[in-house]
Amino acid sequence: MDLYDYNTVKKILSRHGFTFSKALGQNFLINPDVCPAMAASLNADSQTGVLEVGPGIGVLTKELCTVAGKVAAVELDKRLLPVLSETLGDFDNLEIISGDVMKLNLKELINEKFAHCNRVAVCANLPYYITSPVIMTLLESRLPIDEIVVMVQKEAGERLCAPVGSRDAGAVTVAVNYYADSEILFEVGRESFMPSPKVDSVVIRLKLRREAKYQVENEKKLFTVVKCAFSQRRKTAANSISNTMGIPKDKVNAVFSDLGIEPNIRAERLTMEDLINISQAL
Repeated sequence: MDLYDYNTVKKILSRHGFTFSKALGQNFLINPDVCPAMAASLNADSQTGVLEVGPGIGVLTKELCTVAGKVAAVELDKRLLPVLSETLGDFDNLEIISGDVMKLNLKELINEKFAHCNRVAVCANLPYYITSPVIMTLLESRLPIDEIVVMVQKEAGERLCAPVGSRDAGAVTVAVNYYADSEILFEVGRESFMPSPKVDSVVIRLKLRREAKYQVENEKKLFTVVKCAFSQRRKTAANSISNTMGIPKDKVNAVFSDLGIEPNIRAERLTMEDLINISQAL
């Protein structure tokens, strides 16, 4: 069964009465080069477990099942379950889980489904609308996973992998840099999907660190400061922090002055060390 063939995919979906949901950001891959490359990037073997988010019709799932010992795929859209039973019924190392990845206890799921695996990775073609929430959940939950390889909107991928303190940096950039080493693996054109979206995509890898790169006294406070600093990007970082945290502006300015940070600097120019020092001083 060729899941990259447009007509084959149309027939399968028609047979199950399936129509695309714009609300769920459904765009299925039909480029035969992309999914094998994503699966190969994991360097998986028979002792590797892979958690997939949003398998769709199973085009990436199929490739993951050929390289990994066990694959667990979480699908939110119940309409796709019978489709997946048809397209992936031949794989005995696959388990489809019906549910919302944002509401599942992922630590329990991983420990249960991959109990006999030496390592676990996450691999997915993420819907654009849920990219940041899913990635943040995977990072903040401190799951027993080695890496995350995902396809995301190109602009989002560039922001996720940007250096902290650069023009493209945002709050999510800081979070990614705090937990992992990131890189863009390759680009994927919009014509690779059915239906074709209006933007191009990239595949990125987040390699989770086993040991903390930064010494932080209070992580919750750090990320509160980060969120507030980037919440009003047209304002200076000091003004944004003052406005959103309810801290008098003169106190924030005094902290910036003590730390040797320019008073009119914008959030995207702050380094990780700047943000950590600000959060601890406040």
